[in-house]
Amino acid sequence: MTDSIHVLAFAGSLRVKSVNKALIRAAAAQAPAYVTVSEFDLLGIPLYNGDVEALGVPAAVQHFRTQLAQADALLIACPEYNYSVTGVLKNAIDWASRGYGPDDPSPLTAKPAAIVGAGGRYGTVRAQSHLRYILLHNDVKVLNKPEVMVPLARQHFDEDLKLTNADTAKLLGQLMEALAAWTRQLQAQ
Repeated sequence: MTDSIHVLAFAGSLRVKSVNKALIRAAAAQAPAYVTVSEFDLLGIPLYNGDVEALGVPAAVQHFRTQLAQADALLIACPEYNYSVTGVLKNAIDWASRGYGPDDPSPLTAKPAAIVGAGGRYGTVRAQSHLRYILLHNDVKVLNKPEVMVPLARQHFDEDLKLTNADTAKLLGQLMEALAAWTRQLQAQ
């Protein structure tokens, strides 16, 4: 296949040593050669505030929206805090979900996406379920299978956050192949 697919990846964590950011990098390493993955850090995105929005979309938000719009597909790493998505992730989606007229629609609308997550005993199963529901607002086309919910995440990575679990690496490769196929299928419609 010669047509490349560009995936924008971001994690709902601000931590420098986030296992979910590490999971994105591991997925990128397992991606087919025709898939490029760029990582976006949500650190600079301010809390959503309609008063701020009324004065103009902040530069960090506009940069995020531009990156989303330019991507063919999304890879979202979803940590689980208190049985749900992180405030950081929800906030970024809140900003991105907004449309500002026909010349500036939401960059999330109908975008192909895959969700991964690394966490504790249940591996982000509840948070991923909530994220799927949140993404319905913009009709984000979330890939259903394979599911990547890494339980006891620290056992899958070394101290430098390099993935050490071969089964997880294989699953990430399958996910990236499936995301590429899903993206192509949706682009053909």
